Amino acid sequence: MSIKILLADDSEIVRRGIRQLLLSAETEIEIVGEAADFAQTIQMVSDVKPEVIVLDLHMPGETNFSPQAVKSRLTRGSRLLAISLSNDEEAKALSEGFGAVVLLDKIDLARTLIPAIVQLGRKRRSAVAA
Repeated sequence: MSIKILLADDSEIVRRGIRQLLLSAETEIEIVGEAADFAQTIQMVSDVKPEVIVLDLHMPGETNFSPQAVKSRLTRGSRLLAISLSNDEEAKALSEGFGAVVLLDKIDLARTLIPAIVQLGRKRRSAVAA
């Protein structure tokens, strides 16, 4: 059974790179949707019900939603994995405010993304089964 992933990043080239990385993996990962801003991400979560959301913290529309609104709309049944170009204190606080379980640096995604997705997918499934 594959882990259903929603990719949310405003950069098409970043989404393409992540998609290629995930599709080349030996794991059961299925990309069920992609979004380029926060409003689209929130809509896609309702439509495709991903298990894990890979979310760029700094997409257009970020300021239109409070962290609490994002958290309540994105984390219903999904695990949030935040990505950012900088993992400074501001990114960590924003990530926590959004309800992210993990914050990864975009520079290290080739090494860190797949293990993090697999771990979050397993944790979500064990929580649902309990």
